[in-house]
Amino acid sequence: MTRYLFVTGKLAEPALRRTLAEVAPHAGFEYEVAVLNISVAALMTPSWIARHLRVPEHVERVMLPGFCAGDLTPVQEAAGTPVEIGPKDLRDLPDHFGRPAPSEYGKYDIEVIAEINHCPQLSLAEIIRQARHYRDSGADVIDLGCDPGVTWSGVANAVRALRAEGMRVSIDSFDAVEVDAAVRAGAELVLSVNRSNLEHARDWGREVVVIPSELSRATDPDRASEPVRAGEPDRVSDRVWAPLDELEDAIEKLTAWGVKHRIDPVIEPIGFGFAASLGRYLEARRRFPSTEIMMGIGNLTELTDADSAGINVLLAGFCQELGIRSVLTTEVINWARSSVRELDLARRLLYHAVKNHLLPKHIEPRLLLLRDEKLREHGDQALAELAQQIIDKNIRVFAERGLLHVISGKMRLQGSDPFELFAQMTQRDEIESSHAFYLGYEMAKAVTALTLGKNYVQDQALDWGFLTVPEAGHRGRIPPECP
Repeated sequence: MTRYLFVTGKLAEPALRRTLAEVAPHAGFEYEVAVLNISVAALMTPSWIARHLRVPEHVERVMLPGFCAGDLTPVQEAAGTPVEIGPKDLRDLPDHFGRPAPSEYGKYDIEVIAEINHCPQLSLAEIIRQARHYRDSGADVIDLGCDPGVTWSGVANAVRALRAEGMRVSIDSFDAVEVDAAVRAGAELVLSVNRSNLEHARDWGREVVVIPSELSRATDPDRASEPVRAGEPDRVSDRVWAPLDELEDAIEKLTAWGVKHRIDPVIEPIGFGFAASLGRYLEARRRFPSTEIMMGIGNLTELTDADSAGINVLLAGFCQELGIRSVLTTEVINWARSSVRELDLARRLLYHAVKNHLLPKHIEPRLLLLRDEKLREHGDQALAELAQQIIDKNIRVFAERGLLHVISGKMRLQGSDPFELFAQMTQRDEIESSHAFYLGYEMAKAVTALTLGKNYVQDQALDWGFLTVPEAGHRGRIPPECP
């Protein structure tokens, strides 16, 4: 078994030893602990460690605290053995040793098409801005969504501009003139065709998405040939879709014409045939086992009062199992404004889970946005030990088990109301006015963590998955007496 030397400071030693005693037998390594002459391990630097660390000959690897930043070469040379950085929180050591990153993780086979809605109403600069955002979020294809009624004269310029930036482009329109201009400018995919415009597909020379015709639309029968567009709930009404026989006829014609195609049976919003529409996808896969299928996920994420991440993961899982290899989404409504990034992460998670017959659990923490994967608690014993060791006046804040805990060399307070705790500190003259903003900021984060079930670590940003914005920290901004 590998023999590790874990480097820490005096305050963290008891907790580190308890954690290692639990982790090492299961993770299969032996260990020693080197306690250096410093209270807070986060203040160590590689050059300082190199001057003070003595490494026994039988040690095979050295693990430094997670906050140890900088070039590790001095420690490497002094130790004469490999050196690595551990997690920032020692309570994460079980995961550090127990969940190695799968070497094949990150692969996917679902294409993400991101639609820019109402393009004719946008400037070219705004179209390019949104397209860049979608591309940077993980989109494979940028879909230009057109408006019905008026032919967009700028469609060719928009397609050429995006193609000049190396982007793949699709055109979302039933207007044959718009589509003709877009494909000549370089659009590679046409959304969508049905029996109303199928014949035009023979001339475009591009892949098309086939949808069933809509047999009725009570609120706007003149627009019955168009697909539902996410973000337009006023256009959702009772609808009757043509049977899948129509898709079969379209597939036969397109195949005979040599036109590449995929089908989209159309997913419906909840309350307007959602369950039945999932059944159409299942039936379509049964009837057309070798035909590519697309799903417009935006019809759920944009039209449901729920944060989009969970919906995107669920529907991407449905697509992964059914062999649906492309999804269309958009980011119109505020609660869905990170849908493209969510789908990019979801397709990787679900490819790995389905391929390896694993639960999609404890694999992709970046998709856990509201609550953390698990709560890490110090416990009363650890906090009591810490309070006994601390002799300086720096204030430490902890949040766990429904309470805020405030500890320094002169006090140990706990409670659920930060205002009451702050009043107690000021009554004891334990806080200076210059530190009030800092503590108020930290208390606000701590209360948020308690409210949502998240982990709070002083001087660190709360973990919002891939939405996390790192904090620069307070050091150098406020008087040094503040922790």
